[in-house]
Amino acid sequence: MIELNKQFIEWGSKNPEKLFLMDGIGAILSACLLSMVLVKFNHIFGIPLGTLYSLAIFPYVFAIFDLYAFNKSHHKSFLLLLKWIAVMNVSYSCLSLGLAFYHYQELTFLGWLYIIGESMIILLLANTEYCVYKRFLS
Repeated sequence: MIELNKQFIEWGSKNPEKLFLMDGIGAILSACLLSMVLVKFNHIFGIPLGTLYSLAIFPYVFAIFDLYAFNKSHHKSFLLLLKWIAVMNVSYSCLSLGLAFYHYQELTFLGWLYIIGESMIILLLANTEYCVYKRFLS
């Protein structure tokens, strides 16, 4: 896993603009899953509808931010944008996990699996984004 993370960071260092693209595609996928799929199958995941809709807002906003950042990736401000999206991703993961623990009695095993799986993927991406940011600073 560590080797894979190093390769991902190396790839991101060579293609920083593609990190925004990957983040944006992931954000759209998360938003659609949260606001459509998990809502439709709420009884299987156990995540309250209000929580699903609230969480879905963030990935939609992130997708717009990523599109903007992708278009600015050749501008000198792209480093700051990369740092921002990394921080926003970590914040979103903490919020998701916090809400999962708040609703722990309602979540099913599949609900936990979704939240933890999504958070792990997002945190891996955020780590990559931050490591690429730090590489460009040095």
